[in-house]
Amino acid sequence: MNTQAMLAELKNFDTPSITNVVATYPDSPTCLGLYNPWSENWYTDQSIKCMYPELGRRVGYAVTCVYGLPDPSFNRLSFNDVLEALEASPGPTVLVLQQKFPEHIAGKVGLAGGNMVSAMRALGCQGLISNGPSRDLDEVREMDFQYMLSGVTPGHGAMAVQAVNVPVTVAGMDVAPGELIHMDENGACKFPAERLEAVLANARALQQEEAARMKALQAATSAAELRAIFAGHSYGDDDS
Repeated sequence: MNTQAMLAELKNFDTPSITNVVATYPDSPTCLGLYNPWSENWYTDQSIKCMYPELGRRVGYAVTCVYGLPDPSFNRLSFNDVLEALEASPGPTVLVLQQKFPEHIAGKVGLAGGNMVSAMRALGCQGLISNGPSRDLDEVREMDFQYMLSGVTPGHGAMAVQAVNVPVTVAGMDVAPGELIHMDENGACKFPAERLEAVLANARALQQEEAARMKALQAATSAAELRAIFAGHSYGDDDS
C-alpha cells in the first residue's frame, strides 16, 4: 500500500484504538510501546473537545504554529507563513496551534474562523487542534473541517504568529512538525510518521482481537466465563 492508502485506512479505527497500538498497553503484543504511557505527552487531555463529532475521524501530518499578542520586537511572521508551511508539508495536514495569551484574555480569543479555515482547507488541511477557543462553528462545519478546541467565543483582538513549525504543547500533547496526528471525538494522539505502516498493521490485528473478545464477553453468562475471557488481559488478574 502507498502512504495515502495507509492514511485513509487509519480512519477505520477510532483514536483510542490507535493509542492502544501506540503506547497504552506496553505488554500487549499489538502495542508498539513508542512512549512511556504516563510520563510522555503523546495524546490530548480533557481540556479540549471535538466540535464536530458527526464529521468523523481525521488523520494528517502535523504542521505547528504559536499565536500570541503582537510583540513590537518581533513581527517577521504572519498567517501567510503558516499557509506556506501547510503547502510545503506532505498531505493531508492537521494544524496544531498553541495559543500563548495572557490568562485574563486566553478564554476570549476566537482565533481561527471562516476566512482562516477556508485558506487552510484550500491547501489540504483537515483539521485544527488548539489549546484555546476559535469561532465560526456554522461556517467551518460546512467545510468538512474538524475543530478540536477548548471551546468557542465570537471575537478577538490583535494577535500575531510567534513561531511556525516548532515543537508545541497543546492540551497535554507534545507535537513536533511532521508527526502524524489521529483525531476523533475521543481526542487526538500523535506518533512518528515513519511508524505508519507498523501502526496500521497492529491496528488491524487489535481490531480483530477486540472484536472476538467483545463477542465472547457479550455472550457470557457468568463471572467465571468473564474471568476466563479476560485472562492474560489488562482487565484480568495480574497472575493470569
